Amino acid sequence: MLSGKKILLGISGSIAAYKACDLASQLVKAKAEVQVIMTDGACQFVTPLTLQTLTGRPVMRGLFDEVKQWKVDHIGAAGWCDVFLVAPATANVVAKFACGIADDLLSATWLACQKPKVIAPAMNTAMYESPVTQENLARLANLGVAFVQPEAGLLACGDVGRGRLADSALILDWTEYALEQEKPLAGRRVLVSAGPTQEAIDPVRCLTNHSSGRMGYAVARAAWLAGAQVTLVSGPVHLAPLPYCRMVTVKSAAEMAQAVKEAAPGAQLIVKSAAVADYTPVAASSQKIKKSGGGVNLELKPTEDILKALGREKKSGQVMVGFAAETQDLLANAVKKLREKNVDMIAANDLTMEGAGFGGDTNILTLLFADGRKLELPRMSKDEAARRIIAEAARLLSGK
Repeated sequence: MLSGKKILLGISGSIAAYKACDLASQLVKAKAEVQVIMTDGACQFVTPLTLQTLTGRPVMRGLFDEVKQWKVDHIGAAGWCDVFLVAPATANVVAKFACGIADDLLSATWLACQKPKVIAPAMNTAMYESPVTQENLARLANLGVAFVQPEAGLLACGDVGRGRLADSALILDWTEYALEQEKPLAGRRVLVSAGPTQEAIDPVRCLTNHSSGRMGYAVARAAWLAGAQVTLVSGPVHLAPLPYCRMVTVKSAAEMAQAVKEAAPGAQLIVKSAAVADYTPVAASSQKIKKSGGGVNLELKPTEDILKALGREKKSGQVMVGFAAETQDLLANAVKKLREKNVDMIAANDLTMEGAGFGGDTNILTLLFADGRKLELPRMSKDEAARRIIAEAARLLSGK
């Protein structure tokens, strides 16, 4: 979480510097303290007053500006922060960082800083793809710097290619990743399923449910923050893909089953949070079913119980987590599912409770364990709930 964290935000001379204004605003909204350092080039694109207004702090600019505190500015700022984020980072700044050049306030502070570091490059495609730039980025990565890959698309110069500054939300994710020093799932492979499925009735209509996929995506993100290599099998959702996960998109329950079964053998942790349809039409019409005066009889058949199938094939040492969304007899139904599906933990929620279940930003969960333990979680954001689920799953994996 970024709340209460001290973020040193470096901005260098790219046209993408204007996007740093949104980034600074998002950091402040996340309740982080933000101190901005701008190069002379950055000040040509965005005024320091803009960043000062957004962050509530005077912008640091020159290496030889009047010292306003007892420590030299670049040393004081380097020690003050919890993480040093540079966005956008130009090819010139990347080269300075890689070679240890410290000829302005930004590069001197970078060299002095021993805290976690994140860079988000933005530059012309040819500059980004230059072997020299790639070598410099690789060197920084080897030094432990987190790297937010730029996006591909139309650049300000008119070229089309990779080099556009990554989205603010993704940069915030990587900043949080750098802040997470403990990585309990480092080296682990995690499989997460999320979202609803759609069972075709005809080319126009389908059977589905109200799942938004937010809980599953939050679990995948939490697993990544914990250091895991994550495969996310997602049904149809209106959520942005997670670029740091291996994304597998599916529609139907049958497609979900196939994708999950293919990925399951290589995963040490499986979190089955998708809301898979229990029934699917026996036969989908190849043509749109036209409306008539009478009703329509729709014959359904059960879909495969994916969690139960995974439980039958569970390997020694593999940890499995399921979800139980209920409207009555929550604990009884969840315990039954826990035993019948051969899983290690069930996250149960009562869909009738305000603040729990599909569509919202919060959830209220009760975690039930195969050893009989029960952990009731209060209402919290789905991101917080996902962190608790992953923390408990990591303990199960470690045998604690």
